[in-house]
Amino acid sequence: MAEPAESAPAEPVPVADAVPAERRSDHSSWNWLLLIPIVLPLLTFIYNRETPRLFGFPAFYWLQLMFIFVGVVTTTLVYQMSRKRSGGVRR
Repeated sequence: MAEPAESAPAEPVPVADAVPAERRSDHSSWNWLLLIPIVLPLLTFIYNRETPRLFGFPAFYWLQLMFIFVGVVTTTLVYQMSRKRSGGVRR
């Protein structure tokens, strides 16, 4: 029976040859707005009730849907404002 051939261990790429990491450009003050859709649903006193009703739905249900809408709008706003500020190549 033939013995398996020994393979040389792969040499790691030296750090000096690696591509230098670019400075992160996602440090924008607009990112603070992303706390709104995180904190808003945690404030249970806002929606822990049945009134007011909207189209027959208690406040709990339609406020949960409103939180989704607020999250989408906030995320879109932060993305658009951060993208314009970054000065990167646009396609």
